Amino acid sequence: MPNRQMRLAPATPDSVVGALAALRAEIGLPPMFPADVLDESRSVAERAVAPDPNGADGVARQDRRDIELVTIDPPGSLDLDQAVHVAQSGDGYLVRYAIADLGAFVEPGGPLDTEVHRRGLTVYGPDTSTPLHPKLLSEGAASLLPDEDRPAALWTVGLDSRGEITSATVVRAVVRSRVRLTYAEAQASLDDGTASESLQLLADVGRLRQDLERERGGVSLDVPEQVVERGEDGSFTLGFRRTLPVEAWNAQISLLTGMAAATMMREAGVGILRTLPPADERALARLRRTAGALEIDWPDAMPYAELIRSLESRIPQHAAFLNEATTLFRGAGYVAFGHPAEDGSGDTPVPADTRHHALATDYAHVTAPLRRLVDRYTTETCLALAAGDPVPDWVLTALGSLPREMSEAGRRAAEFERAVVEIVEATLLDDRVGEEFDGVIVDVDDERGTVVLPEPAVRATVVGPGLPLGEAVRVKLVRADVEAHRVEFALVGDGADSGGSAGGAGQVAAAQAEPIRPAEWGVPAEPARTEEPARTEEPAEPADEPAATAGAASSELPEVSELREGGVPAAGGGQVPLPREWTRTH
Repeated sequence: MPNRQMRLAPATPDSVVGALAALRAEIGLPPMFPADVLDESRSVAERAVAPDPNGADGVARQDRRDIELVTIDPPGSLDLDQAVHVAQSGDGYLVRYAIADLGAFVEPGGPLDTEVHRRGLTVYGPDTSTPLHPKLLSEGAASLLPDEDRPAALWTVGLDSRGEITSATVVRAVVRSRVRLTYAEAQASLDDGTASESLQLLADVGRLRQDLERERGGVSLDVPEQVVERGEDGSFTLGFRRTLPVEAWNAQISLLTGMAAATMMREAGVGILRTLPPADERALARLRRTAGALEIDWPDAMPYAELIRSLESRIPQHAAFLNEATTLFRGAGYVAFGHPAEDGSGDTPVPADTRHHALATDYAHVTAPLRRLVDRYTTETCLALAAGDPVPDWVLTALGSLPREMSEAGRRAAEFERAVVEIVEATLLDDRVGEEFDGVIVDVDDERGTVVLPEPAVRATVVGPGLPLGEAVRVKLVRADVEAHRVEFALVGDGADSGGSAGGAGQVAAAQAEPIRPAEWGVPAEPARTEEPARTEEPAEPADEPAATAGAASSELPEVSELREGGVPAAGGGQVPLPREWTRTH
């Protein structure tokens, strides 16, 4: 598939940009920063931050400009939160991970601090972003841009030969990144053998950490990302893409740092962790029925995580199962402890279970403070704990309200992201109502389901009797409503009478289990040296949680796009959408 290739004219800038502006107003995304916030930002951006090991100005800051750090991000990114260097240390490794130090710029209780609490997250769109901090900070003075001295929270994490964490600490420092790499550039250098020793060791550590993730029962989903891209002429198009292996390995560095931070805070009894409850038994039972309907062999003794690792998303039946698997884990959130209780009864205790069950361990968001509010608070908490100092009162005062603030910010971001793709889909298809397309049914709920089209790259509602889960089908476009953000297809031809329903009434024909070739999905073939499954990150949040963290096993995600992080129920269907990602604009 598809049986025939076709391309639709890109969505015109005016039609999409106008719809996006209306969407931002509808959701309540702030259009601009208040004047007093910009004034404060300009003032602090001009502040020189120099090394001061003795803390003469009250803040000790080491000079670590000797470390040859690099950043690895999507092309065009300027809000660079993290820079990494990996070295050999005996039989193990030493990971140095510099995180942008927003504590050097944001005054607690000031206008800038108040505004970033109102925003919570940077929200990315295909036309522009709604940043957490003014861009003169997030893409300028606070960003870890190459060849610039920058304040940072520098994590130093020791690993043994298996990649297990043996030590971890964090200090304030001044660092100087050497190179800004894109994921494609980093992958290409690893593939052709020209990568630096540090980058080669990052790949080694990434693989080791993936092995440990598998051992402890963590889950990552290999599903293509649906992406919205803007061309040089300003037009918008849709496509599917797979993440590169280096993206997963780089994400493992963020994950291990978040795990080290979580351990530090939990042991001290103060902080805020990212949590995800375990999968519901009823959801697991439903997923087993789905496996049966798709003729996927799932022995009773085989753990869910092991089955996931055996699947390949290019096979339609597997893609359908992986899509359904994204509903297995739900309810990602935050839990704060060690702060004064609202009833005045003392400090809030550490809950019994603070685990992130898709990662199968304790975990904290700590590596993306330019784009996610909570990371500034986890960073300040860990800096104080590592130095043996009390956690600042302003941090303790805010901890209790952060879970609610982050939940609301995540809801807005996910709602925006989902609607953006629906707007572009509807715009691209607006004059194609009545035409037929090839697709694969990836989700079924009675006579409604979800179909994924490889060309154009659309994922939308499909209606019809006996929707055949996991099968290639022919569908007719019956609705493309830009204003309502809705696209709907109807099953046509032989497919309307074949196959089964979500209850497993039909069996998937073995003859239709041929892999979907990358070119057919509008994505390039994977690099020659690909050895690991791609990790999807949650879109709504920065990329440091795996695809398993989003609703089921991611999307963070950002994100990646945690999916960039966390799955959100799709309108009308109750299912978590495939992760989506947009290149950060500047």
